Amino acid sequence: MKEKQILLFDLDGTLTDPKEGITKSYQYALSAFGIEEELNKLAGFIGPPLRDTFRDHYGFSPADVEKAVAEFRVYFSETGLLQNEVYPSIHELLRELNGKTLAVATNKALPYAQRILDHFDLSRYFTFISGDDMEGNLSKNGKKEIIRIALDALGVTDPSAAVMIGDRKHDIFGAKENGLDSIGLLYGYGSREELTDAGATIIVEDVENLLKLLKG
Repeated sequence: MKEKQILLFDLDGTLTDPKEGITKSYQYALSAFGIEEELNKLAGFIGPPLRDTFRDHYGFSPADVEKAVAEFRVYFSETGLLQNEVYPSIHELLRELNGKTLAVATNKALPYAQRILDHFDLSRYFTFISGDDMEGNLSKNGKKEIIRIALDALGVTDPSAAVMIGDRKHDIFGAKENGLDSIGLLYGYGSREELTDAGATIIVEDVENLLKLLKG
């Protein structure tokens, strides 16, 4: 993979580890339906759109999906949002990439993504932040649209100049649908098998090796 000038980063499982906040938010939402789940089981739902998880894994009707999302956000917006931590060396990574154009492309609702990035002093590194709307309209067909919005905002006309960096298959699929290379990360919540099967251009185990790759 040739050196890239434009770097798109996922948020959850890539820049920050949101395990506690997201799993407790899922637990809170599911309890409204009489469903009790262990937190460790819910960690597998970090990354995909909320509505997809409630529909595909719990068989919720459209009305119940919306109720579950609302319940999730009761906990997440007040408490779960900041039950989160920046992965070690992420600030150093982003500082070292000074001179490249950085953006965030996340399935998380944009207002939440912005609050998280601001809270952890990460916003300053990024030229643009692309996230979903509160109704989940942009992630209905995966991450393709969210990545496209970021590319358009950055004026990218040559897909070979950009790369999508993330830990789940949705990042890889969204990259491919926009003609981008992708970097799959093993320190997040996707397995090597998931990222390989999705067709990641390259797979990286840790932040140190990610920096070596991105600096060329």
